[in-house]
Amino acid sequence: MPAALSPAAPQVLKDYYRILESGSDHYQDGAAFRPLLSDHLDFTGSLAGHRPDATEGFLRGVAGFIATVEQIEITRDVHGPTGSAVLYTAIMPGGPVTFAEFFTLDGDLITSVNLHYNGPEYLEKGGR
Repeated sequence: MPAALSPAAPQVLKDYYRILESGSDHYQDGAAFRPLLSDHLDFTGSLAGHRPDATEGFLRGVAGFIATVEQIEITRDVHGPTGSAVLYTAIMPGGPVTFAEFFTLDGDLITSVNLHYNGPEYLEKGGR
C-alpha cells in the first residue's frame, strides 16, 4: 500500500513520498526528485548532521533509502502555509524504523528537511 498523506498535504510532498516508494528503477539519478528541492536545500539528519546547500548529497542519500525501503506507512502528517511534518514507519529488510520529517516549503519547493530517526537502528535494519 503506498504512502497516504492527508488531503491537506501540499502537492510537493505528495510527489516526494510517491517517489520515495517508487523503487530504484524509477528513481535512477533523482531526475524526477530534483525539481521538488531548492537548489540550496538545507538538510539535517541523524547520520549526516547539518548540511547547508545539501541538494546533491541529499539526492544521493535518498537513492540509498529508496534502494532499501520496502514500504512507507504514514502515521501522522500536519501542514501549515510554509511547513509540514510527517511521522512515518519505513519497512526495511530488517524490520520497521520510525522517521519524523520536518519540511520548510517555499511555494512548490522544499527548502529544508530536518529528519529524525535512530541512525544505528536504520543501518542495522538494512539502511544505507
